Amino acid sequence: MAENKNEIVSGEVQGSEEEQAEFSLRPQTLDEYLGQKRVKKEMAVYIKAAKKRDEALDHVLLYGPPGLGKTTLAFVIANELGVHLKSTSGPAIEKAGDLVALLTDLNPGDILFIDEIHRLAKPIEEVLYSAMEDYYVDIVIGEGQTTHAVHVPLPPFTLVGATTLAGQLSAPLRGRFGIVEHLQYYTVDELEKIICRSSKVFNIDIEPQAAHELARRSRGTPRVANRLLRRVRDFAQVKGEEVISFATTKSSLQQLQVDDEGLNQTDRKILRVIIENYRGGPVGIRTLAANSGEDVETIQSLYEPYLMQNGFLLMTPRGRMVTEKAYVHLGLPLPNK
Repeated sequence: MAENKNEIVSGEVQGSEEEQAEFSLRPQTLDEYLGQKRVKKEMAVYIKAAKKRDEALDHVLLYGPPGLGKTTLAFVIANELGVHLKSTSGPAIEKAGDLVALLTDLNPGDILFIDEIHRLAKPIEEVLYSAMEDYYVDIVIGEGQTTHAVHVPLPPFTLVGATTLAGQLSAPLRGRFGIVEHLQYYTVDELEKIICRSSKVFNIDIEPQAAHELARRSRGTPRVANRLLRRVRDFAQVKGEEVISFATTKSSLQQLQVDDEGLNQTDRKILRVIIENYRGGPVGIRTLAANSGEDVETIQSLYEPYLMQNGFLLMTPRGRMVTEKAYVHLGLPLPNK
């Protein structure tokens, strides 16, 4: 098992110090993985059954907003199974040969993890169909009169796909996943535990009240919680604090423009655009993207889910509309009824 982890780590810790820190925060087992209790319970059963049968785990689709631990869970699944994991993303697979190279490099039972799987090109996606169902691919090689098909058998493997936009997956691809799991936003209590665990990794203590305040403003998302913790740690250490205080946490979050509801500058900008330019809506997503300076997918995956979950934004057949809560939160007068 140690050998497997080393191989995984070698592909992950390349890059910035922050990326390396993110990797160090990742749990290695389901027991260490905090939150997502229902998903963990179900995955534990599926993993145990696959190991008992000595078969590859069925293909897994993980979906939900960014930062909820989809990639981390894929690595945990590989560790629990005792297999290797090869990681890529939808946009990185530019041609069928790229995908075939990844698939033929797998050993029996290994995991191929594809992040942003909704962004796979259609021809690439079609190659996956036979690979997922029957463990083979047919590729065409040569040109002109020398063109011929080659049948390439594959070892039994598990495809773990992750997406923030499950609705953009085609029905044929989605239907080939035997296990489909929806990751939900984390509770404040769960995020507090994650923050306390991460602070130990960072070798700095944090006051319970400070951890609660960070958790409360972390958008229900571990990635945001860990990012904010790193930034608040910077402020605390510059002040000479050995323990991150509640006062420093509050003042740091104010400087970072993260408000009491966890909304950041872009969240507030999106709400203001709808209110000030379109009288609260409805407004179409492309129009909203053009006027807010954000691309459509970023709004749909990163900002809208949290704004809707927390009652600031409504999705209607005619477009997006803000709620009275958004007006109150931004300190703007309610529209005339």
